[in-house]
Amino acid sequence: MKFYTPEKIDLIDVTAVRPHPDGLLIEGKIMGAMPMKAVLRPRELRAGLRFLTARTIWTLLRMLVSRGR
Repeated sequence: MKFYTPEKIDLIDVTAVRPHPDGLLIEGKIMGAMPMKAVLRPRELRAGLRFLTARTIWTLLRMLVSRGR
């Protein structure tokens, strides 16, 4: 899974998501060069749920069925 900047430049390439004793371990590369590992903890996941509005959820659902560019 990749994340891009608004200018369509590679920002983060996530290569693995695995269980970790503290939450989820996310591995990947930042800007194609710098390896990274990050842990998503339950507290941060719950805090992130505040970003999910009805409009955002609708956009996510539409993204699942749309053809990618």
